[in-house]
Amino acid sequence: MAAGWRGSGRLLFLLQKHRSCVSQFHKVNQFARISLQFSTLVQSQKAMTDQSQTDLGLYKPPSTVRGMTDLDRAAFSQTVSVPAIRIPTSVLNKVVKSLKKVALQRPGLKRVVEEHSEDGNKDLSEGEHRLLLLDPNRITSADSFGSEEAEALKAYGVPQEIQKYELQLTYENLKSEEILRAVLPEGQDVTSGFSRVGHIAHMNLRDHQLPYRKLIGQVIIDKNPGITCVVNKTNTIDSTYRNFLMEVLAGESNMVAKVRENGVFYEFDFSRVYWNPRLSTEHERIVSLLQRGDTVVDVFAGVGPFAIPAARRGCEVLANDLNPESFRWLQHNAKLNKVDRKITSFNMDGRDFIQGPVQERLPALMKGSQKIHVVMNLPALALEFLDAFRGLLGPEPDQSLDNLPQVHCYGFSKEDDAQRDVVERAEVSLKTSLQGQCSVHLVRNVAPNKEMMCVSFTLPRGVLYSTHTQDSDVLEEPNPKKQKCEDPTD
Repeated sequence: MAAGWRGSGRLLFLLQKHRSCVSQFHKVNQFARISLQFSTLVQSQKAMTDQSQTDLGLYKPPSTVRGMTDLDRAAFSQTVSVPAIRIPTSVLNKVVKSLKKVALQRPGLKRVVEEHSEDGNKDLSEGEHRLLLLDPNRITSADSFGSEEAEALKAYGVPQEIQKYELQLTYENLKSEEILRAVLPEGQDVTSGFSRVGHIAHMNLRDHQLPYRKLIGQVIIDKNPGITCVVNKTNTIDSTYRNFLMEVLAGESNMVAKVRENGVFYEFDFSRVYWNPRLSTEHERIVSLLQRGDTVVDVFAGVGPFAIPAARRGCEVLANDLNPESFRWLQHNAKLNKVDRKITSFNMDGRDFIQGPVQERLPALMKGSQKIHVVMNLPALALEFLDAFRGLLGPEPDQSLDNLPQVHCYGFSKEDDAQRDVVERAEVSLKTSLQGQCSVHLVRNVAPNKEMMCVSFTLPRGVLYSTHTQDSDVLEEPNPKKQKCEDPTD
């Protein structure tokens, strides 16, 4: 007996050591990923800084625009001197093509212009020559041309001579970053980034940018064709329905967006439902796992980014969402994509959905051979909803059903080892171990030290049936801190 206890103790020691090594391995991987992200961020910021310095070399904004809150486009006009080269019209196209790397490139700006005499009138050569405007950051003198450009000029008989051209830059020729950098207080972060949802640009402005929010919104519309509405998320978040209050900064107030993602069309009121354009790759990843004839149970379906592609793939879908607006647009999008006969939709709480319609249909589905996929995409809370599966089907029947559901459950994590964190939280809800029985996918980095993860596993038989659930080991909560409901826009 003593030998048996010593053997068990040795096994326990090895298991604990293995888990410690795995934890250290994940920490090393986490550190490597963070280092890579930091390196990429530094390189990106350096590139942006270099680009900013380059742009400012050509355009130095008038001091009068600093602090502007009401957009005055005329105030940004400025005359700058740029280098130009005189080219005969007979070889113009060929020379322009050869010099495209050093030619001036500006929004709405013609690179080839007519030459003028000193008094400002058109040259008397009756259009025999044109001027090609050059990038002043690349060409400062006749000796600045590279060997390829110099050889091309010689081949086409174009003198390697530079002259100055007085160029009128206007608001239309400026980039959004240049405009905002000129307006916002010096030293403050400048943002022109946004998430695009159809005709809507969704921004998350920082506090120091809020006094300029109306101007920022108008600049975004001016500089991005197709954007007719700019909104900014307010601090008030409605966690129940995963939507948030927003302020219209510029443009129309029409919040009904039309979006195409992975070949599927969606329409919805962006102000009343949840939609994240950054999840298109994840939607595609999950759908790629499905086969025709499979059943998909979408517990938090939203407007259908998992449900509708799954139906188009030939799956039978049970799709649910608590938000009445999401439920309405889910049905609308099913008809829009002609898959409404493949989708049965519900407007219920996720736990009630699992313990109601899913419980009723699951035994019959498990008798078949087609796979059953359960998708739970509510990263702030979905891991806590896993407890709804405990004892869901009551006592295990005499005839064993082997076609157990595959679960794909999402969660946020701020822990150093995000993979271990989401698995342990899933185990607590299920009251069973998933060690060696699950896979974890990093969906995206939401914010510094915050990851969105997806844990996938076959739902254990001991969880589904009450006879096993009563005997299963009760796992302790690994982290006494209750997971807070995170920002649903992440």
